[in-house]
Amino acid sequence: MSANEITTKIEKLQEWENLIKEAEQEAESLRDEIKAEMLARNTETLETGKFIVRWTSVLTQRFDSTRFKKDLPDVYTAYVKQVSSKRFTIAG
Repeated sequence: MSANEITTKIEKLQEWENLIKEAEQEAESLRDEIKAEMLARNTETLETGKFIVRWTSVLTQRFDSTRFKKDLPDVYTAYVKQVSSKRFTIAG
C-alpha cells in the first residue's frame, strides 16, 4: 500500500470516527430528553405501547484498588500482574 493510499484510508477513518462521535452525541441527547420526561413524570418506568423504558437506581459493589494499594502495598504488589497490549494511534 502506498503512502497516498494510507493517507486516504486515514482520512476516511477520521471521517467515520467523526460521524460516530456525532451519532453518539445525538443518541446521548435523545437519552437525556427521555430521562427528563421520566423525571417530569416522576417514574422509573415509561410505557409507550411499543416500548418499555426503565431508568432505575442500581447499587453495585466495586473493589477499591487505590485504597487497597495504599493500605496493603505488599499484598497488592504480590497480586499485580503485567499485561501486554498494543495501542493504535494516529497523530497529525
